[in-house]
Amino acid sequence: MERRFYTLDVFTNTRFEGNPLAVITDGDGLSTTHMQAIAREMNLAETVFVQKPTNNRALARLRIFTTLEELKLAGHPVIGTWFLLAELGVVPAQEGPVHILQQTGAGVLPVEISFHDGRPQRVTMTQKEAAFRPAKISKPALAAALGISAKDFHPDLPLESVSTGIFNLMVPLRNRSALAKIETNMIGLRKSLRGYGTVAYCFVLGPANNVFARSMAPWELYEDPATGSAGGSLGAYLVRHGKLAPGNSLRILQGAEMGRPSHISVEVALKGKKLVPRVSGAAVRVFAGTIHTA
Repeated sequence: MERRFYTLDVFTNTRFEGNPLAVITDGDGLSTTHMQAIAREMNLAETVFVQKPTNNRALARLRIFTTLEELKLAGHPVIGTWFLLAELGVVPAQEGPVHILQQTGAGVLPVEISFHDGRPQRVTMTQKEAAFRPAKISKPALAAALGISAKDFHPDLPLESVSTGIFNLMVPLRNRSALAKIETNMIGLRKSLRGYGTVAYCFVLGPANNVFARSMAPWELYEDPATGSAGGSLGAYLVRHGKLAPGNSLRILQGAEMGRPSHISVEVALKGKKLVPRVSGAAVRVFAGTIHTA
């Protein structure tokens, strides 16, 4: 059987920048094993399979796979998939924002697609309430795993594991020089991250709510050009530690050191004591074709 697929670059308006993504738009009828095999074949950070929802409140169900496993939720797959579905007319175009619900492994969550002149401009995903977990990690061991010095960590901000759907380790650094010199030891990083997160999200505070970040992953891809889930977690972390006011826009530049600059926008709403991030970005189509699934 032939199924339609697309690739996109996400968190960018420019082809060959941002984070690549594969989307199979007719994913019904595929087994989990088959989807995992296709994701390995695509060999990108994530591959999404769009299916009919099992919850009638949702417009579609997204199943998200890395080359190794299925994820409950991830940022750039959600942003890229809904940008594509809006371009393909699955989401009816109108001027301004359109609100829909999506079904993911993390539950039924809202998505907003902003249109202008009948074309999608930006997709915003609301993530789950932020959860925080102290990170009892040896700083010298983590520094060695990242190829930096323990003196390169930010003197005041803590290491902390944060989830808005997936736990990621927040790693605040002192300056951009420290960020630039990261050279990861995968075995060491895997040991440091055990129980604390999928990636080490290393970041430096810039002026006027700008942040520079690198996402170091202890699996095949080594570094992720754009990590929307970790970007949302970072926004919640910065609100929690007084570095970002709720409702203000955080602008993250990630992937520049890889030659794939990605632009992630985050706003964090304070709902009672809950911190709920909204992550926004754009995407651009690169390839389209068919895949034979037999």
